[in-house]
Amino acid sequence: MKVTVDEDKCCGAGSCVLLAPEVFDQREEDGIVVLLNAEPGEDQHAVVRESAAVCPGAAIEVSE
Repeated sequence: MKVTVDEDKCCGAGSCVLLAPEVFDQREEDGIVVLLNAEPGEDQHAVVRESAAVCPGAAIEVSE
């Protein structure tokens, strides 16, 4: 799995951080997503897919 984020689409909702804090974080100054792990382990795949699905800005892209 490969994860990419589009900071321009991110609205800072933080859903991804709540679901997968080992993969996503937020910048202190504006809450924009920070990708911590572009290739998470298999144990993280389900929560990363869920994070992408619930992202209100559609800022997270997952490819297999």
